[in-house]
Amino acid sequence: MTDQPAPNSPEHTTTQGASYAQAGVDIAAGDAFVDEIKADAKATNRPGTMGSLGGFGALFDLKAAGFKDPVLVSCTDGVGTKLMVAIETGQHANVGVDLVAMCVNDLVVQGATPLFFLDYLATGKLAVPDAATVVRGIARACSESGCALVGGETAEMPGMYAPGHYDLAGFSVGAAERDALLPAGIRAGDTLIGLPSSGVHSNGFSLVREVVRMSGLAWDATAPFAEGKTLAEALLTPTKLYVRTVLDLHANNLLHGCAHITGGGLPGNLPRVLPEGLGVEVDGSAWDIPPVFKWLAQTGNVATDEMLRVFNCGVGMVLVTSEPEKVLSKLAENGETGFVMGKIVESDTQYTLTAPVSFA
Repeated sequence: MTDQPAPNSPEHTTTQGASYAQAGVDIAAGDAFVDEIKADAKATNRPGTMGSLGGFGALFDLKAAGFKDPVLVSCTDGVGTKLMVAIETGQHANVGVDLVAMCVNDLVVQGATPLFFLDYLATGKLAVPDAATVVRGIARACSESGCALVGGETAEMPGMYAPGHYDLAGFSVGAAERDALLPAGIRAGDTLIGLPSSGVHSNGFSLVREVVRMSGLAWDATAPFAEGKTLAEALLTPTKLYVRTVLDLHANNLLHGCAHITGGGLPGNLPRVLPEGLGVEVDGSAWDIPPVFKWLAQTGNVATDEMLRVFNCGVGMVLVTSEPEKVLSKLAENGETGFVMGKIVESDTQYTLTAPVSFA
């Protein structure tokens, strides 16, 4: 029998030491990813943008952006378990739009113009084509919102995520002139105008996925509520961007406030913009419930109160105004639809439904 060297002897030492790649992190893939997305990020540049991807921090010039007495407004959010649908079906094109929308839609309700955006993508092993598809969605939404994609972070963390899985977070900064912040001037008698959502947006997908499981449908089955689309395609419809619509109305001095209808639904988000002593009365019959929400309610036997608390139920943004006719006219000019759905009242009860919402 041949003698073997002792485990810790010099003869036993291997000639090849450990490496980052051996541990599961591919620096070359990360570099290739940055090169892949540089042009997409550059295309989002706006007045005030300084530098390009690759620095340790992103610079932005508020003066060059045209502000005189600005207040900064910042938001952060993610896409939630909607990502699981994208991951399970390989459809990554629109989750970047969701990421941006969840942040910039929050900025504009405070009267702020989105200025720049940063993303964080974390995964176990970087798949450059899929990650690039996600970032292209981010860049597309930034361009539509007039917001520069100035940087981000891609973290490859072996062992933290299941194969093929990733997570997203977004960070956006906007600014408003000090005397133009919202909400401002909300009073009893103001009108609530709803703007339609594009679908489920990016909230409540843990419940969505449970209802899909209960339905027994596969992701590639025809959506029962959207003709010509698979179930996955219909549910992955991206969150609507309200930035240009809201900022245009605000620039014309037509808004006292806005509420982005996300997690918590109408009862959870409308009170967030109310001064003390005021409440909202919402007419639940004022808009048609989109088929996706009827399907979710009926298939999952989800109670009406639960539907309204979890989902936007067809209303993605609510405007508060004392000039509803002008707002509706302006919306129509811009190809947007809106509907009167309630009013502001003097009340210690912040939210009242004056007519029921039907998911039948």
